[in-house]
Amino acid sequence: MKALILAGGFGSRLEEVTKFIPKPLVKVGKYPILIYIIKIYLKYNVSNFVIALGYKGEKIPEYFMRSKLNKKDKLKLKTGLTIKKKLFGKICNITFLNTGLTSMTGGRVKIAGKFIKDENFHLTYGDGLSTINLNKLKKFHFHRKKLATITAVRPPPRFGELIIKKENVKSFSEKKTIKTSWINGGFFIINRKFLKLIKNSNTILEREPLEKATKLNQLCAFKHEGFWQCMDTKRDKDKITSLIKSKKINL
Repeated sequence: MKALILAGGFGSRLEEVTKFIPKPLVKVGKYPILIYIIKIYLKYNVSNFVIALGYKGEKIPEYFMRSKLNKKDKLKLKTGLTIKKKLFGKICNITFLNTGLTSMTGGRVKIAGKFIKDENFHLTYGDGLSTINLNKLKKFHFHRKKLATITAVRPPPRFGELIIKKENVKSFSEKKTIKTSWINGGFFIINRKFLKLIKNSNTILEREPLEKATKLNQLCAFKHEGFWQCMDTKRDKDKITSLIKSKKINL
């Protein structure tokens, strides 16, 4: 199974960095976050990747190739520029595909999906890390036989929680993970038939396609209770960097 990584967004909430590079190339430790995402998949022997490019997209293959793209390579991005790269001791086949500057997440999936012939494929965002067990995710997906499986994670702690009764604080909980709800953590497995639910390049994956799949009873959720963190803000970036450098997470 191939893994499709969405790496085309503007990363506007990290503008101090992303005005120069795309968010997947923002370093969180020794490597850009994109490299750590690839490492997660390599751990489970997924070594074929399609990276959907958009904003400052040429910089991503340039990072891997260690050189500026020539005119021929830039043209290839329209139909897929494929390279072999050794990462963490494993040979990867990486296809870089320009999916448009303004395409939405669903649009990028639909465009890139045309270049993936597998009946099922992995899908994730280019800004999130997790200790998810991809073998268990795959087994779960094939057992449920749905069009899509989404990884459900707990919302990361942002603020402390107060429980108040008659103006008196009865409970003070400082930044603990919320245990009563789940959110989209990425790390999907998608069946090719799901692509039919995506209308065009302006379609947002998290809206109409996943809502349709839900109504059709074709979306299931794999619950992951372990580490997960997205990188939306500088605060997120600093947290991930600290965890990686201190080796508190093992990706």
